[in-house]
Amino acid sequence: MTTALVRATELVEALEEVVAMASARLATAPATDDDQTVPYDIASVSSAVAAARHLLDLGPHSEAEADLALLFASDTAADLAGRMVGREALWGTDDGPKALDAVAGHIAAGRAPAFLDAVAERVVAAGGEAAPRHLSEELQLVRATFRDFAEAKIKPVADRIHAGDEDIPGDIVDGLSEMGCFGLSIPSAYGGFAEGGADELLSMVVVTEELSRASLGAAGSLITRPEIIGTAIARGGTEEQRRRWLPRIATGEKLCAVAVTEPNHGSDVGGITTTAVRDGDDWVLNGVKTWCTFAGRANYLLVLARSHPDRAAGHRGLSLFVVEKPSFPGHEWEVVQDGGGTASGRAIRTLGYRGMHSYEVTFDGFQVPADSVIGLDEGQGRGFYLQMQAFANARLQTAARAVGVMQSALELALEHARQRPVFGHSLTSFQLTRAKLARMAAHIAACRAFTATAARAITAGEGVLPAAQVKQLACRAAEWVTREAQQLHGGYGYAEEYAVSRLFVDARVLSIFEGADEVLALRVIARQLAKGAPRTP
Repeated sequence: MTTALVRATELVEALEEVVAMASARLATAPATDDDQTVPYDIASVSSAVAAARHLLDLGPHSEAEADLALLFASDTAADLAGRMVGREALWGTDDGPKALDAVAGHIAAGRAPAFLDAVAERVVAAGGEAAPRHLSEELQLVRATFRDFAEAKIKPVADRIHAGDEDIPGDIVDGLSEMGCFGLSIPSAYGGFAEGGADELLSMVVVTEELSRASLGAAGSLITRPEIIGTAIARGGTEEQRRRWLPRIATGEKLCAVAVTEPNHGSDVGGITTTAVRDGDDWVLNGVKTWCTFAGRANYLLVLARSHPDRAAGHRGLSLFVVEKPSFPGHEWEVVQDGGGTASGRAIRTLGYRGMHSYEVTFDGFQVPADSVIGLDEGQGRGFYLQMQAFANARLQTAARAVGVMQSALELALEHARQRPVFGHSLTSFQLTRAKLARMAAHIAACRAFTATAARAITAGEGVLPAAQVKQLACRAAEWVTREAQQLHGGYGYAEEYAVSRLFVDARVLSIFEGADEVLALRVIARQLAKGAPRTP
């Protein structure tokens, strides 16, 4: 075991001790609307500490991996100390500083400029590849196949799609359909490629990262919607519904979108107001949904609506519907039924994440068949639970998207820094540049390791906490990594003709959708930490 690995291990153990003490505080004093600041910090730090642990647990480590683990753990310790100082009692960690004092030497070693310089030397030599991927031969082939496709079909048009807010070209969608992209997590019994086993979600993670490395808006998010709707159908649908819907989703014959969020109900899913009223053999939908990504091109909309007439039923009165519609190009669409019901969409102009387009969708007396409810009669009132289960997969997938965006940013930053002369020297020769590159690589390595272990946890049915943690951490890290990559480009990074500016605005959305950063921290992570904390007698 290398010195760096010993230091990293002891440091992570000390960090875990502090998180455990803080979690016990959450168990006795849960987060409330009047007490959010400290619980948010505890939850956020816990995500980074968990990632540090998973980076350590990859298996036999090379010297490069051990150094990355020490660097990331040291950065996490500095962040923890900054959040905790002056608030030790509120953290429930009066002894917390002492725990970190015991590993102060390890923190100093992991933050030493000379150490960061040595890490950067390897990152530069490897062309921005942070660390080994630890993938099976099969997954290495999957990664190589989708990287080749992304390089040939997606990268050449990514900037054009972003600049013009264009539709995703049909050859990209068709090509990914032919490669089985939309069936990665759908059981093989229903036409997908999921065969079960502990690693069944890793293909989705690997593919998502490679597509997002090329473009988040033009490819990286195409899997998310079939992932959500497919999970909801597989877990809550009847056998007939599974056989009717899942094979068409898996082949890409039917493209998908999700209509959950409403203008006044974002993360507060239980408060939605869109209604579904039974009328003979149909349900009639009325209401407005927003941020429905890909709703124009989609054939299936997964719509969460209030099917119970009593609003006091809250989230127990919600049901999920699979609403079928024609596919439309462009930024606006409308479906008019013979009886006068309508469904229409208008794309929302956004800073980034273009290509798929995010729509505001309005249902006005829109009729859907009775068998559109996932689970039929038994599915009524279960929509909220099915949606939340599906979000665990979506959060994992979003973390993988963030890793792909970060990887691209690191590669672009390194390429530019190598070529850019400053005061007569290459930008990579400066200590501060190298420190940035080293820290970027460490964050990518940690988030990538966490996505892999979170994927296994979700498969095992234990993924609520890790899915939320890895999503929160990776998305925040993506904002920082793309910002640093843009900064290393100098003035060029602010020019739209440089791809790094696209990565920067794309990364900004990641901490907002599939569970906003603050909501994940307070309502998922903090609560799960409190549940798992040991109770004092």
